[in-house]
Amino acid sequence: MLTAAVRDLHFTFPDQFQTDVRTSCGQLWENNPYITELAEGDSDVEDIQCEYPLIHQSNTSPYHFIHGFRLFLSEKLGVDIKAHEFKGDIHLREEEKGWLSQVDEIMGRPETKFWIIVSGGKSDFTAKWWDPDRCQEVVDHFKDRILFVQAGSGDEGHTHPALKNVINLCGKTDLRQAVRLVYNSDGVVCPVTMFMHMAAAVETKPGRPKNRPCVVVAGGREPSQWEAYPHHQYLHTNGSLACCDNGGCWKSRITFLGDGSEQDNSLCLRPVKTNSGRILPRCLDLIEARHVIEAIELYLAFDKPLLQMSEGRSNGNVQAAPAS
Repeated sequence: MLTAAVRDLHFTFPDQFQTDVRTSCGQLWENNPYITELAEGDSDVEDIQCEYPLIHQSNTSPYHFIHGFRLFLSEKLGVDIKAHEFKGDIHLREEEKGWLSQVDEIMGRPETKFWIIVSGGKSDFTAKWWDPDRCQEVVDHFKDRILFVQAGSGDEGHTHPALKNVINLCGKTDLRQAVRLVYNSDGVVCPVTMFMHMAAAVETKPGRPKNRPCVVVAGGREPSQWEAYPHHQYLHTNGSLACCDNGGCWKSRITFLGDGSEQDNSLCLRPVKTNSGRILPRCLDLIEARHVIEAIELYLAFDKPLLQMSEGRSNGNVQAAPAS
């Protein structure tokens, strides 16, 4: 999100600012044209600890997460930074774009078509996890049609239940490799997490759709307008339950873990046990495997020729012919 704010600052005020960043996610800023190396402590350098207080209005205001840092910087700098592109701003070098993907190396051939799928997440926010059994249903449904690559951090505090019949790269990518994995992918299936934001922020390969398909299993934890991107299939349940009928609940966990974390004080109000014995927030339990499957099918229709799409329609006013 901060990459978008820095881009928008330079788009609005070209050649008027120099910016540098200090962040734990430095690999997201590689090859960024708006970054100039600045010396900390220099009298001409202003150090701003960036925040996004707009989140406290997210349930009731018509703003997306992408506006949080922009509005904060506008206030701090005393300027009106205009919003520009509806996505983050991640830049790949031309050299990186030409590299074989990790999936190509595993498959032993170039240009392997695949979708990324994320099952699980961070243990401090278990209220965002969907049922991995349903993830498996999605994978199984598209057998021989879509190659799925399971991705996720291998850092301590992350849990990614292993799926069958996928290429499992969980814990096998650093942040920059994850960026390149997204670049080479045809689509993403995930909860509200980094990969949905990268799906929007990372450009697509030549010959692919302008915007990368992404199906987000969101439920009701976050307000949809705060997270959803225009070209994503964002499966939310805001308004379906009393706990998320005015935005999102913003709860952290499904059940008490007893690890001393403050997230233990922010528990889901409607946990339910599934047939498999897993416990899900009710808002995520409402989202079935078939909903995700249907959302992916909508994207797959993009590649079908017009003639094929029109076959079987009863409306005689629709006609199509192959291009000459």
